[in-house]
Amino acid sequence: MLPATLHVPAALLFLVGGVLSCFLGQRTFRIVLGLYGFVLGVLVAGSILGPADTTRDLLMLGAGGVAGAVALVLAYFIGVALLGAACAALAVHAVAAWFGAEPPAMLVIGCTIAGALVSLALQRYVIVICTAFGGAWLLVMGALGLWHREAVTGLGGAATGWLSYPLRPAPGEGWVVVVWLLIALAGLFSQLKLVTPRMAR
Repeated sequence: MLPATLHVPAALLFLVGGVLSCFLGQRTFRIVLGLYGFVLGVLVAGSILGPADTTRDLLMLGAGGVAGAVALVLAYFIGVALLGAACAALAVHAVAAWFGAEPPAMLVIGCTIAGALVSLALQRYVIVICTAFGGAWLLVMGALGLWHREAVTGLGGAATGWLSYPLRPAPGEGWVVVVWLLIALAGLFSQLKLVTPRMAR
């Protein structure tokens, strides 16, 4: 978990990275992939370390982020597969959250495998869709973080650190998901409008 002092820098990173990913994800995919790898690495390191209160903990979080970014950028095809798998898992949790339930583990595993295979078969289209929806969520998280409304999305506050609970807004705050979907659709339309001739074929 990130300490309260890093909430604003993290929110700025999410906001800028979200805009880049959502609206220019296909054109800047390697940069976006590095950003996702960094965020994923920090989240994994944070889940292992717990609250990061010391300089050593912060360095460990940074090292985890750099390792994640380097791993996804160097392993481009693996990164594409992981992106598809992550989006599939996100979709399953979104549907389950809408009904107020927890998806079965086997369903999540099956959907992530299917998402990885589909992303490898239809790389360009999957990149556009995943970066649009993933970037929109980062954008929403960053905006709410700067607005000091982390609790709206279940991210937690200064006392608990920054947690990642996507698609689990606080009771009565379902508008967050609606805003996310609208921004994602705008990003999707923007990327498809700028689609390359090669992709169009």
